[in-house]
Amino acid sequence: MPVLPTIGAYLIRRLQDYGVRHVFGIPGDYVLGFYDQLQASPIHVVGTTKEDGAGFAADAYARINGMGAVCVTYCVGGLSIANAVAGAYAEKSPVVVISGSPGMRERVDDPLLHHKVRSFSTQKEIFEKITVASAVLDDPETAFRRIDECLAACWRHKRPVYLELPRDLVDAQMRFPHAPLEASEHFDARILREALHEAIARLNRAKRPVILADVEMHRFGLADELRRLTERTNIPVAVTILGKSVMSELHPNYLGIYGGAMGRAEVRAEVEGSDCLLMLGTVLTDVNLGIFTADLDHGRAIEATSELISISRHRYADVDFVQFVRSLTRARLRRHPARRLVPPCPPPDEPAGDQAISVTRLFHFINQRLSDNMAVVCDVGLCLFGAIDLVIHRKTEFIAPAYYTSMGFAVPASIGVALANPKLRPVVLVGDGAFQMTGMELSTIVAQGLDPIVIVLNNHGYTTERFIKDGSYNDILNWRYDRIPEILGHGWGRQVCSEREFVDAWDIACAYRGRFSLISVELDPFDHCPALGRLGERMARNLAQPG
Repeated sequence: MPVLPTIGAYLIRRLQDYGVRHVFGIPGDYVLGFYDQLQASPIHVVGTTKEDGAGFAADAYARINGMGAVCVTYCVGGLSIANAVAGAYAEKSPVVVISGSPGMRERVDDPLLHHKVRSFSTQKEIFEKITVASAVLDDPETAFRRIDECLAACWRHKRPVYLELPRDLVDAQMRFPHAPLEASEHFDARILREALHEAIARLNRAKRPVILADVEMHRFGLADELRRLTERTNIPVAVTILGKSVMSELHPNYLGIYGGAMGRAEVRAEVEGSDCLLMLGTVLTDVNLGIFTADLDHGRAIEATSELISISRHRYADVDFVQFVRSLTRARLRRHPARRLVPPCPPPDEPAGDQAISVTRLFHFINQRLSDNMAVVCDVGLCLFGAIDLVIHRKTEFIAPAYYTSMGFAVPASIGVALANPKLRPVVLVGDGAFQMTGMELSTIVAQGLDPIVIVLNNHGYTTERFIKDGSYNDILNWRYDRIPEILGHGWGRQVCSEREFVDAWDIACAYRGRFSLISVELDPFDHCPALGRLGERMARNLAQPG
């Protein structure tokens, strides 16, 4: 008679079924038994320096791989990753959070065990607010089905789930044979047909249709369908900053980034002037909408997300988003005449000189040098808004927390990107403030043998906040970032001040394989890109308004 699996072994098997090959985290006594099982399995355990770093790495891994996982100890570990998990929830990234916890036998008489806060259920109650499903695996009779249900919810909704594993149940065996529960969809085919019929009719009548693609096209793996749809119909495509790289920015039907007043006027005119705007997987956040400077007429829009299909004022619930997009791609849609799109006006191609480097010129040089085997991993603030105008090729990924905008994302996220797809070399764009939060995950990068190119935009403080409201609170202590490889005994670093120095450092970093490179770019504290200037002005006005 075959030996039935334990709860821990079953969880590992099911993670593998969903393609998880790496688990990020930091061990602690409540989770050491499960760590032993992970170490003995084909899954590779990636230890980070901090729990939030593990969370950011798992988030980025999930965006590339389809699902990610993080494993930490009770409360001191779990609550430390809450911010990263909240970001994954906000931006629809499927991360499985696994937390060890005190054993059920230890909880008798409600003792004050270390790491406990208020009650034994406190951590789960917190994570219920920032996950789409959660379970405490405290009963071998139900644990296996609850694992299946949570992982299926993670896969279906593309959002984090929480699994808590008491340490005395890691080795608890299944009592009866259990067939894994696969993720399944239950949607009404008749409603799907009705929604498609109305959408197709509106698109075929339109004179100036435009597609606005966003993050869910990434998460649900619909980039190829988007390309086929635009090529069959000639409908031009704009993307949001959160959806950047879902389509090659070299494609002839690509319009550019739409972000209300933050984006290019030509893109804004095309999107807002469309008589039928097909919004695919859009998340209408303030950043995506240029701090709500967007002027979108929902009465002329077809809005399709994983949660709802809305056509003009008609709402279709219980429709499968993936099937809607795929069916639309195959539908008999009119081929529209090619439109003359206005490409962005590139800056003069002046060679690098000995003058001090500016933010605009920095991104110009990076843009010239990106290749298809690179993934841009971007932090928030100046890095994010400067990166709007980077031309992302078909095979290049762009990863950024462009809605939740948590500082400190990029360096640990590059670990997840590199492990999820070893063919991609991360180019990390990070400000000095964000680097000081999580930059020492370079230690994990060394331990894993990874070789990202890390570019620190060193403007001695929080430049985004300076443009909203300036004060000495926006200044931070200056570090010699280029000397960090000496501390770690690994990697290569260079501080640059001029254009020529940056170009030379980039060339060295590209040739330097097998170890990380760090280029610290000295910038004027008030230098900024055009998009950040527009954003800062808008947010400053919001801050000045009473109430």
